[in-house]
Amino acid sequence: MSRSARILVGLVLGLTLGLAAGWLFASGGPLAGHVSSLGWWIDEVIQPVGRIFLRIIFMVVIPLILSAIVIGTMEMGDIRTLGRIGVRTLLITVLLSGVSVGIALGLVNILRPGHALSGEKRDALVAAYSGDSQKNIERAGRARPLSQTLLNFIPENPLAEAANAFNPDNPGGGLLAVMVFSLFVGVAMTVAPPERTAALRGVFEGMFEVSMTIIGFALRLAPLGVACLGFAVAARLGADLFVTLGFYTATVLLGLSLHQFVIYPLVLRILARRSPVEFFRGAKDAMVTAFSTSSSNATLPISLRVAENDLGIPPRVARFVLTVGASANQNGTALYEGITVLFLAQVFGVDLSFAQQVVVALMCVMAGIGTAGVPGGSLPLVVGVLLSINVPAEAIAIILGIDRFLDMCRTTLNVTGDLVVAAVVSRDGEDVGPASEPCAGSPG
Repeated sequence: MSRSARILVGLVLGLTLGLAAGWLFASGGPLAGHVSSLGWWIDEVIQPVGRIFLRIIFMVVIPLILSAIVIGTMEMGDIRTLGRIGVRTLLITVLLSGVSVGIALGLVNILRPGHALSGEKRDALVAAYSGDSQKNIERAGRARPLSQTLLNFIPENPLAEAANAFNPDNPGGGLLAVMVFSLFVGVAMTVAPPERTAALRGVFEGMFEVSMTIIGFALRLAPLGVACLGFAVAARLGADLFVTLGFYTATVLLGLSLHQFVIYPLVLRILARRSPVEFFRGAKDAMVTAFSTSSSNATLPISLRVAENDLGIPPRVARFVLTVGASANQNGTALYEGITVLFLAQVFGVDLSFAQQVVVALMCVMAGIGTAGVPGGSLPLVVGVLLSINVPAEAIAIILGIDRFLDMCRTTLNVTGDLVVAAVVSRDGEDVGPASEPCAGSPG
């Protein structure tokens, strides 16, 4: 079986056994008098086995974010020679990512999918997973002034911020400060002479490959880890888990649909001066490939062919924008991460202020730059954001089962967004190269 199939089987098995155990030991069940024994097995045996899978991911979150954002920023190209292509690509990418996270925040606050869970079940989850839960919730509710929060995004000591990124008592910017530092390093390496930074670039590329390899090791344990975590959650939540998961899935799909069929057509019509119907007709091969592979990187060759042959985008623009977008323009991932983080915060009773939600939004936009364009590439970053707002990392088990299908959907949005950005950048012939040297394939 494929890895995703094994993970799905592990989750189904864990949930089934967890539901059965919850029924057996529930009040009125055949083993109701031994409920403490079930709690001991969950806390001392089953859950620790599941946490091994998560711990391996935890230890590479910081090096993965650092290397991925640096590389993603550097892939924007040489700012001095690309000029308006690079600037316009960056601006459109940030704009679309910001809109996607805005949709996520709006939907979660309006629909409140995490509140589909009963208060009793939510309290049980917080008590089981959050340790001193009341202390964590109170800590999460202490919002700093917005000016101080924004100032903390620029770290005085990047190493200290990296070491304390998941410390809830850290007075600095935490994980987002690490992201901002990574962005500065990437921009500086783009501007600096390439012959002077070649060795350092090799270090970051090697760090990224090693981090992804370690995540590959963790994913080998994923079926067992997901089964154990799923068992623990299902045993405590019962059938309420599936109601809550259904609300979450519907919220994510609604957000993705709004971005795909409302925001993108508006951008195409207003900024690219193109017919959305004709655009989607031309882009269908790339969209189908993205849905089936769940990988922006795997879809890149198809996207390049579609952009040049079916959408008439100049090759220079297509190759630059789509290559960068495969790792740096992750609108669907940013939207998904925003909904997932706020949904799990609601499930675990962590009430975030508006300022804290803005911070989460910024983290999701930044994480979109640092997300690998491979199946499951957003998992480590979701876990990192969860930890930064005092939601236990084990909460990720609630959504892992449906993640594969949602990954297919958000990857389709990511790839479509790359093509939309390329269409906007190539709207005017003067925007794709020097005025004295028109690009091949550009109008006129």
